[in-house]
Amino acid sequence: MPRDVRTITPDDILPLDQYEQIRADKKQEAVLRKKLTSVSVGPNATALFESWDSMWLQIQEMLRIEKGGEAQLADELSAYGPMVPNGHELTCTLLFEVPDPVRRDAFLRTIGGVEDHVALHVDGHVIRGRPEGDIVRTRERDNKASAVHFFHFDFPEAAITAWKSGEGTAMLVIDHPNYGHAALIGAETRAYLARECF
Repeated sequence: MPRDVRTITPDDILPLDQYEQIRADKKQEAVLRKKLTSVSVGPNATALFESWDSMWLQIQEMLRIEKGGEAQLADELSAYGPMVPNGHELTCTLLFEVPDPVRRDAFLRTIGGVEDHVALHVDGHVIRGRPEGDIVRTRERDNKASAVHFFHFDFPEAAITAWKSGEGTAMLVIDHPNYGHAALIGAETRAYLARECF
């Protein structure tokens, strides 16, 4: 798979019949990958760091579910392609999860603007999250945040070097006034993301 190219093209996508033959293996790989790329931040937030493989699988699964063929493929590449790390960034999907729908709605109304309060800290470097620019993630009329956010963390070279070194502390920080939490990023996760994303 062309990880060094940092993009997913139509040529990378398998026809559905071929994908079905390897789907079970790819789903099992995804379960193992999620153990390395999932970081809980406080009681209600989970960050899933993305890679070429995770976005490729997402596109294949969407095509499998909706069966839209070539017409759908362009839309899926447009939606998920930008989340493939470009070699100088980490990307993540941030999910806010509250099981009870009434409590979830109330919670999301307290964290409007949270997309401006997410950062990675690594060995003294602070890399602010840049929301994926596809849609607005906080509703203007009532300040309700979306339950799902997509972020890019644009790393300067010195921060990439610090991340790869494994030295110092790496954390994902949410510093919203109504949701202030941080999570350490473990050595295995750091090493995996260094291999896959930088």
